[in-house]
Amino acid sequence: MSVPLEAPARQLLAEAAEWRLIGMLLECPSGSWRGRVEELEGEVEDAELRQAARLALEQASEGLYHSTFGPGGPAPPREATHRDTLQLGYLLSELNAYYASFGYRPESVSFEPPDHIAVESGFVAYLKFKEAFAAACGDAEARETTAQACREFVTEHLASTAAPLKEMLAASGVPYLELTGRAMARRAGPAKQRFLVLGASSMEGDDSSEFGCGVEDQSS
Repeated sequence: MSVPLEAPARQLLAEAAEWRLIGMLLECPSGSWRGRVEELEGEVEDAELRQAARLALEQASEGLYHSTFGPGGPAPPREATHRDTLQLGYLLSELNAYYASFGYRPESVSFEPPDHIAVESGFVAYLKFKEAFAAACGDAEARETTAQACREFVTEHLASTAAPLKEMLAASGVPYLELTGRAMARRAGPAKQRFLVLGASSMEGDDSSEFGCGVEDQSS
């Protein structure tokens, strides 16, 4: 017999589903992507995100993804392209340390680089889920540790990409991406500071900046 979740845990699970859908909508639509978007669309109540998901099922394609987010595209999806006075290696090391600390394996969510907006959004969803689990178990210490990490990660990392990417996607002419950008930026809040990475102009020559869809994601 299942035990009903308390309101805080239910709310955190709802937030986790929203962040996971945002991440999915910013991934390359390959393999089982459409089926998973349909499932997530049924789990969220936010009208804007539900509309974005429905439009994505009509509009999304691998070609559109590459022309929008790929090298030379109008909407760089990597945090590194929105930072200044920060070495790319340091940024990736910091992100990987975050992921390792909480057992997050980005390759199970997206085959993009660690600083790709879809990977970072997936991490926020993962943290929200872990916080919900801690809340359901009555583990106040674990819940606060996870909540604090989530707040810091959004402020220090994801928000710096969400704000400018929202404006870029608004000008993309792709309705589902415009709605996704708005939903993401609203949740992330204002960037703590704006940056542009040192040596960003050479990123297209870096293997980690390739924007291929990769191997089909087998996760649900």
